[in-house]
Amino acid sequence: MTKKTGFKDTVSRVFIGNVVPIMFIVLIVFATPLSGFSTGYLVQEMVTRLGRNSFLVLSLLLPIMAGMGLNFGIVLGAMSGQIGIILVTNWGISGVSGLFLAMAIATPLAALMGWLAGIVLNRAKGREMVTSLILGFFINGVYQLVVLYIMGKIIPIKNSALVLSRGYGIRNAIDLKGMRQSLDKLIPLNIGDISVPVATFILIGLLCLFIWWFGKTKLGHDMRAVGQDMAVAEDSGIKVERTRIIAIILSTILACYGQIIFLQNIGTLNTYNSHDQTATFAVAALLIGGASVARASIPNVFVGVVLFHLMFVVAPMAGKQLMGSAMIGEYFRVFVSYGIIALSIVLYAWKRLKERERARRSLRGAKEP
Repeated sequence: MTKKTGFKDTVSRVFIGNVVPIMFIVLIVFATPLSGFSTGYLVQEMVTRLGRNSFLVLSLLLPIMAGMGLNFGIVLGAMSGQIGIILVTNWGISGVSGLFLAMAIATPLAALMGWLAGIVLNRAKGREMVTSLILGFFINGVYQLVVLYIMGKIIPIKNSALVLSRGYGIRNAIDLKGMRQSLDKLIPLNIGDISVPVATFILIGLLCLFIWWFGKTKLGHDMRAVGQDMAVAEDSGIKVERTRIIAIILSTILACYGQIIFLQNIGTLNTYNSHDQTATFAVAALLIGGASVARASIPNVFVGVVLFHLMFVVAPMAGKQLMGSAMIGEYFRVFVSYGIIALSIVLYAWKRLKERERARRSLRGAKEP
């Protein structure tokens, strides 16, 4: 009886821990044949989207390590990166040099945004996710003020292609033709009909190595200790609030770089809304990869990006085949993005409750004679 109970508990934990990726795999297996896309097309799309999105999703890992949950505040880094791109485009610097200059310009701004976010989140311990989400909305208002009124009035913008007809403010859409896929095509590689952005994957690989190495450092161990129990970490001499601020600063800077990599692949900057869904899609992809609010790993990032974006590709055509309208698939994608986040948070709370119940049962069993 005990063996059966233990087996059921194990199967239950495995299923509950991976219910989101299991659901997505089932949906993709059902939707992919309906979409009618060829294998080659889907492989090319996944390679492109892995290069485009992985850096952004990886930027979420450090705050989770520090026990701060899903950092919706990466949108602050995305906005910093966009300001760097606008300035570099204004100066007419193109190619990879323009890309890295945009990163260099945006880094201090992203670090400042991360520092401010860290201070705010330290005042909202236990409510970091919703606080970072609201903080993103607030800073978005500041960003809109800067690009709509300050740029062209106070910050000089000489490139007429960027400025609104009234003489100040940045246009809605900016063509990044000088920067478009400059990193993706830096080291060209074609495998059959599949184009691989080698330089982009090298940067992503270096970030994975950095995260792995960082986890082995004293600061990385401190972050894990803070994530497990802040009170115990404080008693051990770890500066808890400082460690949490560092995690958010690093996450915001990495998100800044990730947004620049994302935009050079797209080739167009929508000044006022390119950053809107950055955090939502990154968080959804990470959760779909099997991560949780409290635990995430590098493999979760890549599994999640593939599953999430494969669904993004096949859903519209599958919806058209089933319902006669591709918009059904579009609505489904939006529903999935927010629904997966809500489901994962609910599952996390439920799992925590179950773990407490199991701990109480085991404690009662130990007390019995």
